Amino acid sequence: MKKWMEGAALLAAIAAGTTAGTTAYFYNRTMKRNNAKVERTMKMAGTDWNQHMPFIEERKEFMLAQPHEDVYIESDDGLKLHGTWFPQTGKKAVICFHGYTSKGMSDYIGLSGYYLKHGYAMLLVDERAHGESEGKYIGFGCLDRYDALEWIRWVTDKAGEDVQILLHGTSMGASTVLMTSGLHLPEQVKGIVSDCAFTSPKYVFTHVLHSMYHLPAFPMIPISDAVNQRKAGYGLDECNAAREVKKARVPILFIHGDADTFVPCSMCDEIYENCAPPKMKLIIEGAAHAESYYKDPAAYEKALDEFTEGLFQ
Repeated sequence: MKKWMEGAALLAAIAAGTTAGTTAYFYNRTMKRNNAKVERTMKMAGTDWNQHMPFIEERKEFMLAQPHEDVYIESDDGLKLHGTWFPQTGKKAVICFHGYTSKGMSDYIGLSGYYLKHGYAMLLVDERAHGESEGKYIGFGCLDRYDALEWIRWVTDKAGEDVQILLHGTSMGASTVLMTSGLHLPEQVKGIVSDCAFTSPKYVFTHVLHSMYHLPAFPMIPISDAVNQRKAGYGLDECNAAREVKKARVPILFIHGDADTFVPCSMCDEIYENCAPPKMKLIIEGAAHAESYYKDPAAYEKALDEFTEGLFQ
């Protein structure tokens, strides 16, 4: 009996060690800047970007030909954050937030053709721990929402108190703008566009563990949550887009692809149902993760036109 109990204890210790090691592996490659790779994210998302490259290259040439400059601010916790500013003479501006492991100048190449031609100044933000912005741990919207408030203040100072601002986010950036919606927003913010947002890091990580690695959420998610609270300063469900939109006060346009396997369309439905202010929803048939604009630019731009009609004075 004693030997059996010693053997069971040994197996339990090995299992615990394996779980801890596996959790540390996934945590470090997901949350830490130097380990989170854009190539791995693109592979996991499964979107075939090669088919859209001619369109992307054409829009990129147009975007880079427009006047633009690097700009910097400091976050509340002392990080130097970077953005790229495309000025316009009018009073409309859009602040754009990119997806996980990407950067501002990558995710809005396509939409630059829409926004710049419609007279919007554009601020393409590098979120913390991405691009040229400082930061060791990725914020997944939970921290970036406070950075968003600083960027809104920067645009207001730059363009004037009468500027009218739209927030647009893609994937992690979409979760960022939705999480920001629950904060007290300056009156200059008139609306929010969310493209393929997740509810919270906890639930998108759970989905990825189940769908791509066939692993249970327990105990990896609770362990990661405790580690992240200690190292990055926030819990994985501390801020949840589906909860924050209940407190929102500006209209929100939700966009998602029904073929998105990385962030399931059901998350869009959940957030949309919880959204308190006026709202619109566009589901693009056959669009994978972050592909909606490239899959059907006409439908996407029509939704933007309808959403922003009457939004600006």
